Amino acid sequence: MIASVRGTVRHVGLDHLVVEVGGVGLLVHTTPETAAGASSGQEVSLETTLVVREESLTVYGFDGSDAKAIFEQVQTVSGVGPRLALAMLSVHSPDDVRAAIAQGDLVALIKVPGIGKKSAERLVLELKDKILAVGVDPALPQRAAGTVASADDAVQSQVREALQGLGWTAKQADGALATVTKDEAPADVAALLRAALRELGR
Repeated sequence: MIASVRGTVRHVGLDHLVVEVGGVGLLVHTTPETAAGASSGQEVSLETTLVVREESLTVYGFDGSDAKAIFEQVQTVSGVGPRLALAMLSVHSPDDVRAAIAQGDLVALIKVPGIGKKSAERLVLELKDKILAVGVDPALPQRAAGTVASADDAVQSQVREALQGLGWTAKQADGALATVTKDEAPADVAALLRAALRELGR
């Protein structure tokens, strides 16, 4: 079991990082927000989960143990695999996932690509009494995890690609970006991505 990874970032993708550990480049799947907060040459420390399949060994990485715990817990529900669990954390913060499940907020859960009404109901039914949601206020705005110093068009291009990678069409991504940047565009990739995801979930 690979429980954590610490090393130098060799490559930053939209939803993954390549981290060099002991001379070996390890591909770590992350949320777009986590990837956006990293930069090539930077040292990172990630909490990780190794998912073993007959045909593959896949590492998923998180900024902290909180996100990792949610990632592992939602997969105890039938029909929820690692990709869907990661999509949940791409759309919502760990606290928002807990709040949605604890409060039976199906609307919030359905915002995640790949989760329909039945899947959302199953998550609530199986985890409502197990998940800890103490002190969670889902109305609080989310803080950006990282700042990317680049031009507005470059930021929007990265977010557009991330949204398409999560399952939305180019037209849907462009529409959401147009709406959330109408007055003032968020300054970094993570903040803009979060705003666009919320708009798409309306």
